[in-house]
Amino acid sequence: MPEKVRLSVCGFDPMLVRGYVKTGFRALWFYLPDELWEDYKVEIGDHIKGTILAVYNPKEEKTHAPNEAFEWIASKETGYAILIPADAITKYELTEFHFIELQLDQVLQKQGGGPGGRDQDEFEAVDIYPGETKQRKWWPDGKMKLSYSLPYAAP
Repeated sequence: MPEKVRLSVCGFDPMLVRGYVKTGFRALWFYLPDELWEDYKVEIGDHIKGTILAVYNPKEEKTHAPNEAFEWIASKETGYAILIPADAITKYELTEFHFIELQLDQVLQKQGGGPGGRDQDEFEAVDIYPGETKQRKWWPDGKMKLSYSLPYAAP
C-alpha cells in the first residue's frame, strides 16, 4: 500500500518558473517524508510513481482533484527532492505557494543505464510499504492559507 502525503510545493519565484518551464530547467519540487527516503534509500535518478489526489491554492481552496497517475524523477542533487515536471506545473498552474496531496505507490530504483534518468535506464519497481498505508507528512487543514503569495505566471 502507499504513503499518502499533503505537502507544500517548493521552488522559485513564479516569474522564474515561467522561464524555467520553457527551458526544461527544474522549477518546482517537493521533499519526500524523511522516513520514506530513509527506508527506501531513494537516490539521484530514481523515480517516484503515484497519484495526484488534490491541488490546493494559497487560499486553502482545492483547485484540482485529478486522481491522475504520475511518475516523477528525483533531483540531480539528492533523492530527497522530487522534481515536478513542466507539464504538471502548467496543467495545474502550480507555484511555490501551492500544496499538493499525493499517494506515493512505488519507488523505481535505478539499476543501470545512463546518467540522470534517461530513457535507456533500467529500473526496479519497489512497492512503498506493502500491506499498509502510512500518512506521516500531512500539512494540516487550516494551515494552508498563506498571508503572502504570488500568482501563477503562464509561460
